[in-house]
Amino acid sequence: MDFPENLRYTKTHEWIAVQGAKAKVGVTQYAQGEISDVVFVDLPKQGQIVQQAKMAAVVESVKAAFDIYAPVSGKITDVNKALESNPGLINQSPYTDGWIFELEFSNPAELNALMTAAQYQEVVRQTPKH
Repeated sequence: MDFPENLRYTKTHEWIAVQGAKAKVGVTQYAQGEISDVVFVDLPKQGQIVQQAKMAAVVESVKAAFDIYAPVSGKITDVNKALESNPGLINQSPYTDGWIFELEFSNPAELNALMTAAQYQEVVRQTPKH
């Protein structure tokens, strides 16, 4: 399973790619596999303020709806509009084309609470299989 080293991860299976004061957010390869075929994404609104570990978006699959949590607090600066017409990008390319939203984070210290690729890989390894 692929966990890019340049990303940080949450226990709820979101990834964050930091670029200066902004960051893109999506779900991990592991999460998209658990979610199954994504059929709809309820994107946050541009300008919306989100709080760390609080719901920011919803991904619906053929199985169920899954809340997507903000890895850090901040303001939504962009959303991946391509997901409106092709939500399956989350399954096909979770780390590139399947990103969900971008935010400008308000508290850089919150990044310290996120996991490295190695730490996240250990969490996934210890997760019971369904």
